Amino acid sequence: VQLQASGGGLVQPGGSLRISCVASGFNASSRFMYCVRQAPGRRLDYVSHMSPGGEVTVYADSVQGRFTVSRDNAKNTLYLQMTNLKPEDTAVYNCALDSHGSGRGQETQVTVSS
Repeated sequence: VQLQASGGGLVQPGGSLRISCVASGFNASSRFMYCVRQAPGRRLDYVSHMSPGGEVTVYADSVQGRFTVSRDNAKNTLYLQMTNLKPEDTAVYNCALDSHGSGRGQETQVTVSS
């Protein structure tokens, strides 16, 4: 199982970024996929998840209405479109196999700052 996130960066408050997460070593299209994040010195936080076919999407209250999760099963890839970013969204972001962050691999840093 390998999950590799990319697409992070430095953005001003109110800006947007899209994170991509490529899965390899397993059939991600049959799994619920999760996005999690961890700010410096804080615990791992759940962000969002999506069902295998994309019919079900769930978001943490803190990102509801600003983040949109999607997936392309043909590419074994999960996407997290983040808009109206806030400084409190600053964290390393990962994809995972559950809300506890199981299986997460390469992370991507998102920094929201003016």
